[in-house]
Amino acid sequence: MRSIWNGAISFGLVSIPIKLVNATESHSVSFRQIHTEDGGRIRYRKVCELEDREVTQAEIGKAYEDADGSMIPITDEDLSQLPIPTARTIEIVAFVPEDRIDPLQMGSAYYLAASGAPAAKPYTLLREALKRSNRVAIAKFALRGRERLGMLRVVGDAIAMHGLLWPDEVRAPEGVAPEGGVTVREQELDLADALMDTLGEIDLDDLHDEYQEAVEEVIAAKAAGERPPEAPAEAAPGKVLDLMAALESSVRAARESRHGEEAEDAEVRSLPQRESSARRAPKETGGKKSTSTAAKKAAAKKAEPKKSTARSSAGSAKKTAAKSAAKKATAKSTTRSGDKASAKSTAKSTDKKTASRRRSA
Repeated sequence: MRSIWNGAISFGLVSIPIKLVNATESHSVSFRQIHTEDGGRIRYRKVCELEDREVTQAEIGKAYEDADGSMIPITDEDLSQLPIPTARTIEIVAFVPEDRIDPLQMGSAYYLAASGAPAAKPYTLLREALKRSNRVAIAKFALRGRERLGMLRVVGDAIAMHGLLWPDEVRAPEGVAPEGGVTVREQELDLADALMDTLGEIDLDDLHDEYQEAVEEVIAAKAAGERPPEAPAEAAPGKVLDLMAALESSVRAARESRHGEEAEDAEVRSLPQRESSARRAPKETGGKKSTSTAAKKAAAKKAEPKKSTARSSAGSAKKTAAKSAAKKATAKSTTRSGDKASAKSTAKSTDKKTASRRRSA
């Protein structure tokens, strides 16, 4: 790459000889002006107004036009002897975090190449210091007749410099944003987030200039005497009446366009199986129903548990008594007479109760 400026980086008392080379290039297709009637080239000729003749590049210099229209000649020697330290030096004035730089200030990008073997060591020192500090260097330099502001940062193993506009060269965004009074609902923000998530990210290396390719196709077709390709007819955009409906349609269209890609990248995962465990026995709530044996608890999965209740007298209507004397048989006996007692027992318990009645009599 051809250098466009030679000088040095001033890093405190350290001086690093460098060459400035362009870090970017333009791939745009350039056109020439022609006379449409006969195809002849239209050229601009530099003519001296006083002598009314065309002059060569070697005869052309610089001048400043004063308010009264008079010209004040300025030579390259005058500019090279300006009383500023940045005439041939990139003077580093500060180190700041990169997020302190407003992207609106960033302009042309350059690579700083070490000039000669003596510059290798201090160049590497500055590069590694910038890496370790996670900061960028702010510098002043003079280029093309004016002092400029620059930002130095590390790109790979090289140091790059971005030309910056001076802060007073960046306009304030006055009158650009819509006037107040516009309210955005949470549902609209949610749909906007969903649309951004659906569109996802992209590798910037995959992007290319489609306009340039289309222009090259037209040029190739006309050079071959063929008809240039025509652009497909564009559908007329519908009038947006409802922002929510437009957002929902955009999300739906984005998901459908990426459906094939998502289907290829989808990963099917089986759900973890639950461990089989026995149901817990129903808790006793102190109500009228209760289970008496462990066998009834196990059988509760398949059939309803057997219930054994006894009706008590009117004075103790709220109490229940369930007694199981055997595994398979139970005896129920109730008396509906005017007596206040009810009996329910096996043969042995009847004898005991009879004996106690005799004694009490």
